[in-house]
Amino acid sequence: MIAKSHPLYDTAARIAAGERLDERDGLLLAESDDLPLVGWLAHTVRERMHGDKVYYNINRHINPTNVCYVGCELCAYADDPNAPGTWSYTPEECVEMARRDFIPGTSEFHIVGGLHPRWKFPVYLDILRALKDAFPEVHLKAFTMVEIDFLAKIGKLSVPETIAALRDAGLDSCPGGGAEIFDETVREKIASKKMSSARWLEIAGLVHESGLKSNCTMLFGHIDEPRHWVDHLIRLREQQDRSGGFQCFIPLAFHPEGTKFADLPGPSLMQKLKVIALSRLMLDNIPHVKAYWVMLGREAAQLALRSGANDLDGTVTDERVTLAAGGSAGRGMGRDEIVAYIREVGLRPVLRDTLYNEIGQSA
Repeated sequence: MIAKSHPLYDTAARIAAGERLDERDGLLLAESDDLPLVGWLAHTVRERMHGDKVYYNINRHINPTNVCYVGCELCAYADDPNAPGTWSYTPEECVEMARRDFIPGTSEFHIVGGLHPRWKFPVYLDILRALKDAFPEVHLKAFTMVEIDFLAKIGKLSVPETIAALRDAGLDSCPGGGAEIFDETVREKIASKKMSSARWLEIAGLVHESGLKSNCTMLFGHIDEPRHWVDHLIRLREQQDRSGGFQCFIPLAFHPEGTKFADLPGPSLMQKLKVIALSRLMLDNIPHVKAYWVMLGREAAQLALRSGANDLDGTVTDERVTLAAGGSAGRGMGRDEIVAYIREVGLRPVLRDTLYNEIGQSA
């Protein structure tokens, strides 16, 4: 029971009744010091929606290039075309990388990279075609809203025409990166050359209108504040009301190493768990909330499964974006390790595909 004098009493009552929370509720939750209560409230909603299931998949990341002309302040991954350590893989090399680490049961390739100033649009189509030809059974989740906008420009096509061309080449769905924080004041400081928040949401809507699903994200733990989280989540919720194609929300914990914000400590454990919980409570129309262990860290991600998250991502072989900013994902996690990891917090592992069709349960 929650005392009537508790600041979250009315909000908790609305949560129990299944009502949509407003901005005031979000701010109260985001600024609350009562993390056990906020986490418990989120877990009750997560149980209402998904029971004790925790979804995971067997996937591999493919980053075709780390060359990028944008130069976002928050990024440690992208480099100048002439800098040492850059890579730009051909379609054939992308296939070879995928084949090198392919294991039975792999259901998804997650494909993102830099905005290469010298690549033409057909290169991206050829990468999709080559991977789909070599692995016809594998779902290609590729290209963020930022990348699609860029591809439309270099291809001299409208966004819908670009999406159609990508689908014809093998695109099956889109990841959710590049959203960062929607507040334009903060965005100007962390990603000043990136597309606006309105444009990101517009592209997402066009992706959904084409019939494709996508994910959505929020980068937190830099110069953001709780009010920025609430604003971001409400804007995502409103877009979902319009276009309905977001299947999963992923809070991304900022890794400062190697960025222009290297002096910052990054998000605390409390911040990580609070953002997970807040996300589940505010996003009543997005089915899944992911505890992306690569960026949260394994301990925080495991705790997040009891604070509102119902998805863990997957094996995440060869993830390089977080690795470049000091992350330690390395070669990912094995399936048996993921299953044990989920069971340790008393929850039930469920193997899924990218679209959340259940492939198998681990009893």
